Amino acid sequence: MHMERARVRIVDIAEELGVSTATVSNVIHGKTKKLSDETVKRVQQLLEERQYIPSMAGILLAQNASKIIGVVINDHEKYEGHTLEDPFICASVNALAKEIGQAEKFLMLKVTDRWDEIPKFASMWNMEGMVLIGFCEQDYEALRERMHIPFVVYDGYMESAGRLANLEVDHFDGGAQAGRYLKSMGHEAVLCIADNEVCMDMERFLGLKSVLPEAGFLRIPMEQKARAAFYAAHLEEIRAYTAVFAVSDHYAMDLIRFLQQAGVSVPEELSFIGFDDVRECEKFVPALTTIRQDHGQRAALAVGLLRRLRDGECVAKQVKLPVALVVRDSVREVKLHKNGG
Repeated sequence: MHMERARVRIVDIAEELGVSTATVSNVIHGKTKKLSDETVKRVQQLLEERQYIPSMAGILLAQNASKIIGVVINDHEKYEGHTLEDPFICASVNALAKEIGQAEKFLMLKVTDRWDEIPKFASMWNMEGMVLIGFCEQDYEALRERMHIPFVVYDGYMESAGRLANLEVDHFDGGAQAGRYLKSMGHEAVLCIADNEVCMDMERFLGLKSVLPEAGFLRIPMEQKARAAFYAAHLEEIRAYTAVFAVSDHYAMDLIRFLQQAGVSVPEELSFIGFDDVRECEKFVPALTTIRQDHGQRAALAVGLLRRLRDGECVAKQVKLPVALVVRDSVREVKLHKNGG
């Protein structure tokens, strides 16, 4: 009867070579500075001959630097249980995975709506640093008191201190760029839609209003079914405008689909600008004009800042990244006011 070969243990290797288990463990984990070349070679050869398979988690945790960077995303209710399917989250994680891989690190991902799970997650895997996306100011403040590893925040709103850095895009300028383009195309009656009236969404609206002071604002529900009912109830109010600036591409395309089903032509009757420039924008009908943020640039800065923070360098704690207007097909030029003669 075939018997599965027993797993080789560190103690077995040590006994066969006449060395301590600590010596074998140090060779496995790369701590060989205090060992002779001959001893290292003997241990390595026997490990290979006996086909010793170390635990990757054990190796990583035994090292001073695990090479693990954690990425934690807030499982916000607006994602309705599909956080990792959100286009902005997808783009952010994809860019971070590329940069972390190029830095020869490991990415470990967690989705949670509880900030107090983050310190345990970090310590469990002896992480070098973390990137946090979508949490609130009070969460970051609490985490600074609970964690000693450096972490970088995407679009945080706080006075940074300690081993933390905040990377945000220029939300106000994004709104202003949208406003200037719409104004150049003859639009004055412009509506902004968002699911809240604070933080980055409000900055985007204020940027729009800096160019178009009469711009309107409509707070929409986060939940998709509730949003459809809301649009139906406010359809005439929405149609009173000539253009809509949505604080995300997701909300822009969602409203366009609703309007098209309701028989409203886009951009013939209503022009649209989104924010983020997710991949779907270009293939959407009509192709969506939007404000692009560079996910690759932010990911590269995040990984670089974590390295510098870990090394004890003093770095700029608030970094504002530029955005750029991408013109496509969802805005048409208007010659007259909508209610003009």
